[in-house]
Amino acid sequence: MTLPELNTYAQALVAEVLATAETENLTAPEAFTRRVLDDLEQAGEVENTFLAYHRAHGVEVSGYGSNDSLGTLDLFVTAFSLQPSEDRLPRTQAETLLKRLATFAKRCADGLARDIDESSDVHDMCTAVEKALAEGPRLRLFLLTDMNSSVPALPPAEVDGLAVTYEIWDLQRLHRLTTSGTFSEPIHVDFDPPIPCVSTPPGDRGYTVMLAMVPGQDLSDLYGLCGTRLLELNVRSFLQTKGGVNRGIRDTLLNSPDDFLAYNNGITATASEVDLVQLAKGGRAISRIRDLQIVNGGQTTASLHYARTRDKADLSRVWVQMKLNVVSPDRVHEIVPQISRYSNTQNKVTLADFSSNHPFHIAVEKVTRSIWAPAVDGSGQETRWFYERARGQYTDALALERTPTNQRRFKALNPLSQKFTKADLAKYVHAHGQLPHYVSRGAEKNFREFMLNMGETPPAVDVAYCQRLIAKAILFKAADRVVAARNFGGYKINIVAYTVARLVEASGRRIDLDRIWREQGLSRALTAAIDDLCVPVREVVVHPLRGTHVGEWAKRVECWEAVLDVAWAVPDDLAEELTRAPVEDIVSISDQRDESATIAEVEQIPAEDWLAVARWSKETQNLEPWQRQLAASIGRYISSDTEISDKQATQALQLMVEAEQLGFRRSE
Repeated sequence: MTLPELNTYAQALVAEVLATAETENLTAPEAFTRRVLDDLEQAGEVENTFLAYHRAHGVEVSGYGSNDSLGTLDLFVTAFSLQPSEDRLPRTQAETLLKRLATFAKRCADGLARDIDESSDVHDMCTAVEKALAEGPRLRLFLLTDMNSSVPALPPAEVDGLAVTYEIWDLQRLHRLTTSGTFSEPIHVDFDPPIPCVSTPPGDRGYTVMLAMVPGQDLSDLYGLCGTRLLELNVRSFLQTKGGVNRGIRDTLLNSPDDFLAYNNGITATASEVDLVQLAKGGRAISRIRDLQIVNGGQTTASLHYARTRDKADLSRVWVQMKLNVVSPDRVHEIVPQISRYSNTQNKVTLADFSSNHPFHIAVEKVTRSIWAPAVDGSGQETRWFYERARGQYTDALALERTPTNQRRFKALNPLSQKFTKADLAKYVHAHGQLPHYVSRGAEKNFREFMLNMGETPPAVDVAYCQRLIAKAILFKAADRVVAARNFGGYKINIVAYTVARLVEASGRRIDLDRIWREQGLSRALTAAIDDLCVPVREVVVHPLRGTHVGEWAKRVECWEAVLDVAWAVPDDLAEELTRAPVEDIVSISDQRDESATIAEVEQIPAEDWLAVARWSKETQNLEPWQRQLAASIGRYISSDTEISDKQATQALQLMVEAEQLGFRRSE
């Protein structure tokens, strides 16, 4: 990395943070913290993050998170500079900030929450941290800064009996994170003693295949250190112990560890480079693997870690076979997805398991690069909405414009305020799709749900689809500004997501997305409706049931069901602007079916039966939450004579059949 590259990145980072702060009514440090945590979530470094700033005598914190896969409690503190290229974070300041963060943890354990206003998000943070500390987690303290730090790392320590590790994410490390081709920092693994291997002879295939046996203890330790970063190129997430495969792995590890090698299929991994040593008795062994990724066998790896940490399994006699593909960097994104797809034999893998390289995201990038948003400011200058399929694309494209004049022109045609990422896309779609509880689970988990919900039949991406997608982005961003102006305090993202979802539901999905695209903004009636609706929605979101804190409550479908019960009707002036039929994503003609018969079959079932199956599902927990929500919506649509889409009708009939098989009985 050259100094000019780092300076360019620093300038772009500060500009983006300031633009976000102004747009979303945040302070610059808050916007910076959110940006970095989003990046770290996508990289698999952190999970379940929550922002809440608190500073007092000897104490400072910017937020917290919990990484379920690693069993850690994460605390964050931020040091933000408007001149990162000139300023430097000295060691003393870094150590002081981390000490203040550690003191915050101690104060939480001593009941700091009792001294904080119960209505604030800081109180929720203190309560959650106090509860987490009681379970004896591994504590990770993160210092986030846009300056270069004089100390890149600090050694692990122990605080009040808890193992503590320190993570310093400074300008250089953030730049590496942003510009890395695989997004997160590469994982290098040393083996001592080296592990014997056999390999294919050299060739011009662009890769070499090696076979080796890896100690189960080493894999468990590696997952404990790296977590899901180790599985970034894996086509699916770890499924906990719900699937039969994982239960089988756990049983074998606990009851017959010597047989694990015979029973388990092992792992498939990729690397960019391998260091080999000669063995005294002949043959070669792997001493180091650079840029390791496990592309198949994530369940095996994670199960080893959980069996050891949770079940206290002895892994000393466990060995795992590994097929290691050493791939040249220029063929990684060509070969790895195919390895992931075809080597998986334990659970079905679908195309929807891929992220950046999924055809859907490639298509959205291609189409959005080709369409121009209408000029609405009187200048006549059309602009683009820049879809950043992979982190850093916007910065890279800007850097290609060598001169200041060309860079200014690029920014004018591609405003930073119109850049959106994969995580943003999932947020806009799920809020409009009436899944605000998914949005509230954080960028990475929401995106994961988006990919899973897409299934094997993603929507056909064409110009009309992308225009309506951007309209959803405009709607969400406008709602964000309206809610910010209300100065509610915390939980803005949750309130915005639930407000948009409730607005779409109340309108029968008839908000005119095509008009929003044409006008690149909302009408006065639509803006006023959001301003009116967000008040009662906020009351539901920030007053959870059953004593849980707001952050957890907003992630639950019960919160959405409570918001659905809010007494609110579409104002008359907005009703005049709604479309006659529900607005759906555009589908290709080849995907269309004779929808009238399916919809008619749904409408022949009385509304009372749809509402009854929703109540039955809630009482018995026999259907998925989204099915319960759909049944209730169908009942309301039939009662209000609102049109039902073909997709909804198909899913509704399926859930009714499933409910009847599980014991539900319709009225005679």
